[in-house]
This record gives sequence, structure tokens and C-alpha cells, in this order.
Amino acid sequence: MQTTNSQELDKFELHLNEMIIKVEDCQKDKNLSSCSDCEQYLSCELRTDYVKSVYNSMSKGDTGGFEF
Repeated sequence: MQTTNSQELDKFELHLNEMIIKVEDCQKDKNLSSCSDCEQYLSCELRTDYVKSVYNSMSKGDTGGFEF
């Protein structure tokens, strides 16, 4: 994720960036181009944590809906 000079990443965006790296590393280790190709797709804890970090990045940790 890129930032401009006037924007700094908040803690949710920083965590999301960390999770993206972890997911990409896992895909590389398993020689996959997508999590959906993995046999552990539905039960993967890393993927679940990644999805949560995406949601938190968009909602900034607030519960309920968020605006795009």
C-alpha cells in the first residue's frame, strides 16, 4: 500500500501490510498463486486473520458497517 507525504499509515493499515506479506510468503512457500488453490483454504488461520485485518483496515476497528 502506498502513502502520500500528507498521509501516514495507521495501525490497521500497518497490520494489513504485515498480513499481506505473510500471506504472500505462504503462497510462495506452497508454490501457489492464490489462497483459493490451497487445500487448507477454508480452515486456514492465516487467511482468516488476513480477512479480519482487511475489514479492520476499512472500518478502522469500529464495529458495524463502513463506507467505501
